[in-house]
Amino acid sequence: MEHITLLLAIVIVTALVFDFTNGFHDTANAMATTISTGALKPKTAVAMSAALNLVGAFLSVEVARTISGGIVDEDGLRTEVIFAALVGAILWNLLTWLVGLPSSSSHALFGGLIGAAVMSAGWSSVNGGTVVTKVLIPAVAAPIVAGAAALLATRLTYRIGGKIRDEAQEKATAKGYRAGQIASAGLVSLAHGTNDAQKTMGIITLALVTGGVLHPGANPPVWVIVSAGTAIALGTYLGGWRIIRTMGSGLTDLKPPQGFAAQTSAATVILASSHLGFSLSTTQSCSGAVMGAGLGRRGGVVRWSTATRMFVAWGLTLPAAGLVGAGAELLTKQGTWGVVVVAALLVAGSGSIWLLSRRKPVGHGDVAPAEGHVEPAGVVTTAIAAVSPPPTIAAHTAAQDLMTTIPAPAAAVQDPARPAAV
Repeated sequence: MEHITLLLAIVIVTALVFDFTNGFHDTANAMATTISTGALKPKTAVAMSAALNLVGAFLSVEVARTISGGIVDEDGLRTEVIFAALVGAILWNLLTWLVGLPSSSSHALFGGLIGAAVMSAGWSSVNGGTVVTKVLIPAVAAPIVAGAAALLATRLTYRIGGKIRDEAQEKATAKGYRAGQIASAGLVSLAHGTNDAQKTMGIITLALVTGGVLHPGANPPVWVIVSAGTAIALGTYLGGWRIIRTMGSGLTDLKPPQGFAAQTSAATVILASSHLGFSLSTTQSCSGAVMGAGLGRRGGVVRWSTATRMFVAWGLTLPAAGLVGAGAELLTKQGTWGVVVVAALLVAGSGSIWLLSRRKPVGHGDVAPAEGHVEPAGVVTTAIAAVSPPPTIAAHTAAQDLMTTIPAPAAAVQDPARPAAV
């Protein structure tokens, strides 16, 4: 710690600011479905997620090592490059949060880092093989795998639930699924802390290596793990209500069985990737699982207009953050005044986005699904829903009603006050 310079200290603080934005940007990954189905109150949900994010930060350092020694070449890398990369990632996080889109904080960080490194030392400074195998391939595979798993899990859940024949059983089952949602949401939060907090650990470790404080290939020090875990937990507790609203009810309307299936599938994918050192996007995994769960229920509708905007944001994240990171690095190369200008632009940009968000604030009371919003099923939804699960209790009750025999009209009863006609 005694060898940390002023510039290095600024980079560390900026990295923790990014970690904080990552927390409130990605709270929806763990808790959006739990809140939308009523399994947990909004404030309780984010508090639980924050605590488990902090615990998850201590479970592994594999992803941190991928970032600190895999994405870019450490040799000759300047500390200013890390600062420029973080500027690109923070601004993209805040911009997508403002419009309520669940984009990838991970890819924002990678994009900023790649753009700044290329501007500093050229394309040779980027390890293309690592980027493809541990960033791009997981980016494509994660939402597909999580979505397919959630779709199959939802269908299986409703197939089992189709055997329920009375309302009391249905209520008890729904209560059980809500309890399962709470457990699976906790698992996603733990996985998020394990995966995403490590990204900031990796960035800080990389900055310490470039500053000569650590030797190349070193693991994150304990104080880095503690500070990164604390920053992401605080950001999570703040609650990214705009993105929670989009994930919870903007993509599809979820029932407790679907929420349980989505969260369990996403958590499995995230924890498996963390164990393998794949720095995948938890946002993409959870979003894919939510859409898969939406398609898995008979009559479920995915709002493709929202999904399309989300896909566009995913595609733009790496290049957009990379361009901002490259521009910031171009300024920092000019010397101390360039670093000061970049810092001022970061503060001004962040402040402007925050002021824009105050025009239409979104709080914990605004994240419930909008009532009365019905969107017709599109071609994709209709095609997938063609193979539908067995009917639930509601459908069974309706079938019973149709089979009820309509009684014959009673025989006419003669009015005793009126004499019979002769």
